[in-house]
Amino acid sequence: MDKLFIADEKDVRSGYTMDVYFERTKRILEKKGLADTKVWAEFTGSVLPDNWPWAVFCGLEEVLRLTEGMPINISSVPEGTIFKARSRNSVRIPLMSIYGAYTDFGITETSILGMLCQPSGIATKAARIKIAAKGKTVFAFGNRRMHPAISGVIDRSAYIGGCDAVSSRMGGDIIGKEPLGTTPHALMLMIGSNEAAFRAFDEIIEPEVPRIMLIDTFSDERTGAIDACRAVKDLKGVRLDTPGSRRGNFKELINEVRWELDMNGYKDVGIIVSGGLDEGTVAEIADTCVTGFGVGTSISNAPTMDLSMDLVEKDGVPLSKRGKFGGRKYAYRCPDCLSMDTSLSPDDDIRCSCGCMMRMCEETVLKDGKRIVPVRSATEIRDYVLNQLKQLGEL
Repeated sequence: MDKLFIADEKDVRSGYTMDVYFERTKRILEKKGLADTKVWAEFTGSVLPDNWPWAVFCGLEEVLRLTEGMPINISSVPEGTIFKARSRNSVRIPLMSIYGAYTDFGITETSILGMLCQPSGIATKAARIKIAAKGKTVFAFGNRRMHPAISGVIDRSAYIGGCDAVSSRMGGDIIGKEPLGTTPHALMLMIGSNEAAFRAFDEIIEPEVPRIMLIDTFSDERTGAIDACRAVKDLKGVRLDTPGSRRGNFKELINEVRWELDMNGYKDVGIIVSGGLDEGTVAEIADTCVTGFGVGTSISNAPTMDLSMDLVEKDGVPLSKRGKFGGRKYAYRCPDCLSMDTSLSPDDDIRCSCGCMMRMCEETVLKDGKRIVPVRSATEIRDYVLNQLKQLGEL
């Protein structure tokens, strides 16, 4: 009775977390002699949240870790691909497709969708905030707003979308980067003063940890910034987490702190801002002297991508439910403007509306249960995302 309300890896792999009707469907198909019937299933989205013009496909690596060993084939666009939900003919873009006996993979539908829908939403929101920040540093600080069981997923997805650092140990291990943090208000409150807390941090915490001090616990931000500079020799930055009730004109407050730092000879000390930031508030102050942004809830609580898995072919014959297009489809992409389209052929000549010839952009990633593509690091995927954003003129 004292077990936490979270699924462990065994629960996920066994199907314990699935919607129950998938397990019942499997039993019915086995009893009716349809256990070996081969199908194509594709993962698509119909619309993107909040009228987003594009989204970031994220979560494929975890899907491969879940499905490796199953007697199925998986084809997919690369993780990190920026996509639109539909082609110019309103056909849904197949982001990932599975071939095999439905009874071999159907019970994983719930888990696979969860591994794609939420990470893709988080990665997209992180990319949008990176754009709003005009390329400046963005730290992912959103784990405290979500269940701790998914902290690694949140941090990895936020990093892939464009965040420069994450805050949890687990997230840092997953992306292969040291997690980043500043000082919490609790430290100053427990020590009793800003300056004493800053000195204690500098004395005790390893020197390789960047010195970024939170300056708004007790004093005016301008005073707190100078206190931090005097208390910490190799200060990298000061962080303003000023509550909304005390901000007034936040731009003016930031500029005032910058002026005070510069006037006192601390021109190399950066200014990090945090506290309820979203795309709009980040964009409003991106042109100021701010060095970076700590963004939490608006990334970790990003809208979940509404992807679905649908059967589109059975025993080589196209089929679909109403509202969907039947047949195994292949994803194509323009190398110039990054527009996407679909075809029933893996060797088609499709010309983009911009005039360029499109290329098929999916690849087989799992064949007969064996992974046939190398693991891509989170940094490789993040670089892919940022390069696409630059190509689109967003960064």
